Amino acid sequence: MQLSDLKQLKIAVVGAGYGGAAAAKALSLLGAHVDVYEQASRIREVGAGIGLRPATMNRFREWGIFDAVARVSSPSDYFEILSADATPIMSESWPGMDDYAERTRTHLIHRGDFIEALLGVLPEGMVTLGHKLEGIEDKGDHAVLAFANGTTAEADLVVGADGIKSVVRKLLFSEKEPVFSGEHAYRAVISVDDAEGMAADDNLRMYIGRGTKIYLLPLRHRGQVSFDITALCPDGTWAPEVTKDDLLATVQGFDERLVALTRGLDMDTVNIRAVYDIDPVDTWHTDSVVLVGDAAHSMLHHQGQGANSAIEDAGALADALRAADTLPEALAAFQATRKPVTDELQRISRAGWSEAGIDDVFPGQKPGSPGHVAAPAAPAAGKE
Repeated sequence: MQLSDLKQLKIAVVGAGYGGAAAAKALSLLGAHVDVYEQASRIREVGAGIGLRPATMNRFREWGIFDAVARVSSPSDYFEILSADATPIMSESWPGMDDYAERTRTHLIHRGDFIEALLGVLPEGMVTLGHKLEGIEDKGDHAVLAFANGTTAEADLVVGADGIKSVVRKLLFSEKEPVFSGEHAYRAVISVDDAEGMAADDNLRMYIGRGTKIYLLPLRHRGQVSFDITALCPDGTWAPEVTKDDLLATVQGFDERLVALTRGLDMDTVNIRAVYDIDPVDTWHTDSVVLVGDAAHSMLHHQGQGANSAIEDAGALADALRAADTLPEALAAFQATRKPVTDELQRISRAGWSEAGIDDVFPGQKPGSPGHVAAPAAPAAGKE
């Protein structure tokens, strides 16, 4: 679209999570007028750390916000998968590290720091809190939003970034409910001093066995470690009640240091959630409404790609608007670019892989296989 057309474009983003905040930043850089509507009265993220992949960090570099994110994160060189007793299974550099002229590393970040960094680079007044979406009317060349507080808003383009329980998706694209994975996730952030010596560097380690996965993601810039347990459980209650004994039962047979970490958890600080995703959505857009992030393709966390996919959606949507002649053409191009990628990520993330099935998810990565490459040495100082 022409610069003059983009500057006249009025965009409403529903949701101020990762996808919504990233979309707001990327689209505002096109010159469009962007308003973000968030149902919560305050925004906070709890529970865990995540890894921002090189492609994601390079989007931030493109948008001029790399430093804002890098300041509250730690660069990481590789991830490692180990058995329950801490025997190494595979070790590999993060995907995408060598795809760019200027080498960019994966950055490990706390979810709360991440959303604060994203919202902190948006212009003051762009985000409006306390606006819970109740209705949306698609009028073809624009859409009208209706909120629970009685207010309405019109926009040439509505970006549905309202998460796994998306109202935009349910009203316009799919009435299917989220799907329970048969797993629970227990997430806490602990001091690195309490990590039993298991956080000696800035690299993610995952321990797997007996249907349980334990993730140790260092947040050494905070002096902390994100300690996550994902375990099989038939209780699909969104926020189930779980005891310390329940957690200890899930880690039985794991390395004694991991058992000790679990035993030392303060249950009041543990975020407990049943794990859900959604079935692939056939169509993400009309001529004036589009879904991004979890609203479009919520996926299980086994590949660590939920937040990264939301950021990539934001970048791809901005790219499509810049390149296409019309708004409908841009939305079609956006879906054509991103949906095959996220469909595959959803599929792989649902694989429910185990130690025996690692080679199905990371082909050629197990030690001794033809495609395996050992984790690289750390790059020279100053290379991010």
